[in-house]
This record gives sequence, structure tokens and C-alpha cells, in this order.
Amino acid sequence: MDDVLQLDHEGAIARITINRADKGNMLTLDMLDNISALIIDAGLDPDIKAISISSTGDDFCLGRDPSAAPENTPKNAVEMREALTAPILGFYDAVRGADIPVVATVQGRAAGFGCAAAAVCDVTIAAADARFSLPEMKHDLPPTAAISAHIDRSMPKSVAWMVYSTDEIDAQTARSAGFVSHIVPAGELYSKADEILTTLTTRNRTSLATCKTYLANARLMETPQASDYAANLLALVMASKG
Repeated sequence: MDDVLQLDHEGAIARITINRADKGNMLTLDMLDNISALIIDAGLDPDIKAISISSTGDDFCLGRDPSAAPENTPKNAVEMREALTAPILGFYDAVRGADIPVVATVQGRAAGFGCAAAAVCDVTIAAADARFSLPEMKHDLPPTAAISAHIDRSMPKSVAWMVYSTDEIDAQTARSAGFVSHIVPAGELYSKADEILTTLTTRNRTSLATCKTYLANARLMETPQASDYAANLLALVMASKG
């Protein structure tokens, strides 16, 4: 792995930085595999309580780097799925599968995969001037993989608007859609991100993991089952403290 992806450990925080500002922080498929591996490793580290994903330069991420893209080479559907979608879905799985919160800090534009990456993270802090888009349909490419990142994060009709219109939306609209957690003035973006990351490190790792597990699973349950599940998880955590 080259200098495009930087990993730093700061106490109980694992900081992953995309350092490819000259390319709009676009990621190749190999880079996606690498960043997923970093997230998986950090999530398994018992000393880590939060994972930060951020980038350098003016834009968070302008999507997938089209250079050497598999769609430029004739392939059947099975080969295309393995070559193209596996690394993308692997990133989403790594974020969702990490026991601890993954926090995205978004400046500038987040387009295509960049928008999906911002959405799939557990907490997304955006600068007030950040912009989000899913432009794939401009090329008649249905962004089903990107939609899957939003499927448990965003309001379906809001995502449909982004997909069909291909319009860029602002941070406030993204927050209303459900996939941005908090908006701050651009000049306060990184200090606010550091504040929430530091707050997370003061919490018990098991408690953090329990919250993430409940948020992921309870939405699929009927209300009585979700309540029962909540009681069981809380009881387990409280009993472990006794």
C-alpha cells in the first residue's frame, strides 16, 4: 500500500486518511480493498474504540477512480460482479461489521462512491458547504451498489431523487435525508470531528459495540421484538459490570 491511505493510531482512535487530493481522493478498486482491510483490523483491535475516515484537500471523495476499471474490459456478469462490486460491497461490509463506530468527516464534494461511503458510516459530520451526489445515471449506470449503502441510512424517496435527478444536494438536505448526522461551519469541521471521536474514547468499548449492534438489528424487528432485544442487550451489559 502506498501513501494514498494513511493509518495513524491516536490513543483509542484509529485514523484512516485518504491522501489523494490531486485526484479528488478517488479510490481504485485495489485502494478500496486496502481501506476495507484497515477498517477490519481496527475494528478487531480491543484497544480501539472509534475509527475515523477523512481525507485531504478540497473534496472528501469524488468516487471510484475509472482508470483500469473492469467495465473497460469485456466480462460476463459473474466476472464483473467479482471485479467491480466485490471491493465496493467489501467496504460497506467492513464499516457495518466493525464492532465500534466509524466516523466520517466530509468536506467539499462527496460523489458516487464518496457519497455512499459517507452514508454508510455510523456517524457522518459534514461541513456546511459539503455537497453530495449520485451521478451514475448520467451514464445510464444504475448505482445499485451505492443505493445499498443508503438502504438502512436514508429515506428511500430522498435517495430516489438523488439517483434519478443526479442533482447535487447540500449538507442540510443530506441531513434531512438521514445520512448526515451533524453539520458544522467549514472552519469547525475537524475540531468537531475530534470532539466526537474523543467523546467516544471515554466510553466503554462493549457499550459502544452494543449500541451499534442494536441500531443495526432492531430496525428489522417488530416493535415488541425490538423492545425485548433492547432489554436483553442492556441486561447483558449491566450484568457484566456487576
